[in-house]
Amino acid sequence: MKFGICGFSGRMGHAIFRVMEEKGHHLGAAFDADNSVNISKNAGDIVNSPYADCIIHGINPDDLKNVDCIIDFSSPAATIKLMEILKDVKKPVVIGTTGLSNEETEVVKKASSLFPVIHSPNMSLGVNLLFKLTEIASKALSTDYDVEIFEAHHRFKKDAPSGTAKRLLEEVKNNMKGLSCAADINGREGIVGERTSNEIGMHAMRGGSIVGEHTVFYVGMDDRLELTHRASSRDVFARGAVSAAEFLAGKTPGLYTMYDVLGF
Repeated sequence: MKFGICGFSGRMGHAIFRVMEEKGHHLGAAFDADNSVNISKNAGDIVNSPYADCIIHGINPDDLKNVDCIIDFSSPAATIKLMEILKDVKKPVVIGTTGLSNEETEVVKKASSLFPVIHSPNMSLGVNLLFKLTEIASKALSTDYDVEIFEAHHRFKKDAPSGTAKRLLEEVKNNMKGLSCAADINGREGIVGERTSNEIGMHAMRGGSIVGEHTVFYVGMDDRLELTHRASSRDVFARGAVSAAEFLAGKTPGLYTMYDVLGF
């Protein structure tokens, strides 16, 4: 397949290319921000590979016509620009960009009526299994268990809580009886009083080169259940994104999920 990568020069862009190359796919288009120092350079020269013989540009319709699918790990603004252009070009797209607002997420959902889309806050197959396990545990347990969510990422991450932590929060609220309207408590400070049964704690740590760690705690009076995923390399997200792109080949327009890729 020929892929396009939005955010090619970023850490995730390079990780995605490595996995693509390993699996025998080619880079058909490389996109960066218009002010990137790599604009107009040959992507193959940057990653030293004949599998990336294309010029890096800002997002544009002509380059998008040269690919079978686009993988987007850029910024919310770039993702929305991509959605607008794809309304005419109509290519499948895998979106791993985090930090989208509710309004921007709605734009993505509406666009999926015109072309196939997978939008996930975390492309790791293991993390998406964590989502399913959180759903199962939340359905099985009651508010006799207090729920807290912890996430840790590298010092360069700009948004908090992470998109993955927010998705875990949704799984708890949607599936645990009595917590659908629970308050989201983002950290605690001062004399906050006793913990209630109608709140879910959200805790974010930032430091060093942590790739990503997420834990959902179910804490009872006599026991504690912890569901944890730890990523040791960005390649785990890249592998999931490439698997998602391969899954979208030949699909009709629609909003697909990583559960579809996993076969749930």
